Amino acid sequence: MAFVTLSILEGLERGRVFRNLQPPITIGREEINDVQLNDERISRLHAKLQDDHGNIIFTDLNSTNGSRVNGHPVQLHVMRPGDHLQLGRCTLLYGSAEEISERARSLGVHVTDLLPISRTFTRPDVPAPTSEFSQPAIPAATDHLPASLFCGECPPLPELLTPIQRARLADLLMYASETLMQIVLTSAQTDCTPPTIAIDWARFQNLLKLQKDLAHWIRETSNPHLDEHDL
Repeated sequence: MAFVTLSILEGLERGRVFRNLQPPITIGREEINDVQLNDERISRLHAKLQDDHGNIIFTDLNSTNGSRVNGHPVQLHVMRPGDHLQLGRCTLLYGSAEEISERARSLGVHVTDLLPISRTFTRPDVPAPTSEFSQPAIPAATDHLPASLFCGECPPLPELLTPIQRARLADLLMYASETLMQIVLTSAQTDCTPPTIAIDWARFQNLLKLQKDLAHWIRETSNPHLDEHDL
C-alpha cells in the first residue's frame, strides 16, 4: 500500500501538509473529504486518489471546473512525485521532499526540473523561482505554454492486456506513428535564420486531425461509460 503526501502551495490552506494519507483519498470542498479545500471553484466531491499495485491513480469525479496536472487538463492520471495538482484556485504538490528528490536522482536531473511551474515557457520578464519548491508569478494563459506533463519520462505500457486489447492498442500506436512519419518525411528545411521546417498544408491538417483523435481517445479512455453523443 502506497501512502500519499500532499502539500498545499496555493489557496486558503497554503502551507498545510497532509502526510501519510492512505488511499482511497477524496478531495473536495465538503468536510466529508480526506482533503478539504475551502474554494468555491472546487466541487463538493471533486476528485479521488486510489492505489493500484503501488501506483497512485488520480481521477476527476466529473467536477464542475475540472482538474489539471502540471497545467494540463486531466480526467485520469498516474501521479508521480513532483506533480502539481491544480483544483480551482488551489495548487497541491504531490509527493514528499524525499520522494521528489529520489525521482530526480533516478532520472539524473535536478529537483527543480521536476517542478512543472519552473519549466513553464514564459515571457522573459516573468521572474524565476527563488528556491526548489517556490513558484514564479504565473502570467496570463496567452503568455505561456504548459511544460511537459511527464518531464520527458515515458509512461510504461499497460500490462495484463487481453489479446484484443493489445491488438487495438498496437493499431492505435501504429496509426499515430504512421501519421507522424508521413509529416516528417514530407517536411523540408527552409533557408531562414534560424532554420525552420516547412510542412505541407495537407499533412499539417493530418497533424491537427491526429491531435483531435488523440483527444477523443483520451476522453473515451478516461470516461468509458460516456454516451456516444458525448464523445
